[in-house]
Amino acid sequence: MALSEECKAANRRAQRRLKQTPAARAARYDRTSGRIAISLGSGVDLMVSPQNVEGLEHATPAQLSAIRISPSGFGLYFPKLDADIYLPALLEGVLGSKKWMASRLGSLGGQQTSTAKKRAARANGKLGGRPRKLVG
Repeated sequence: MALSEECKAANRRAQRRLKQTPAARAARYDRTSGRIAISLGSGVDLMVSPQNVEGLEHATPAQLSAIRISPSGFGLYFPKLDADIYLPALLEGVLGSKKWMASRLGSLGGQQTSTAKKRAARANGKLGGRPRKLVG
């Protein structure tokens, strides 16, 4: 395929995306709630906790205060962190790379408690805890 055809195909995909996905019209860091507030072109306002977004999880309020919106409205850029968020992925619940998301989900799984988990932990404790790994 010629380069001009590839460009035309990319432009068609971009036009479809613009019609299907709401774009950011405004974004700011709300110090009161500690969240990023995003106003979409569809009239929906979205608030996101930076602790749940890869690249923003350790940011200070001063670093989060400067936000730039890309010309398409699909990207948010935090210049003080040199971090980007792709809005369509954020709307789909993708808050980081697959590896980062898996680590977050794994840590949440270890925090879950249930009656069965408590019962098993008590029974395991009565047996002396986890058995030691044999080196060999």
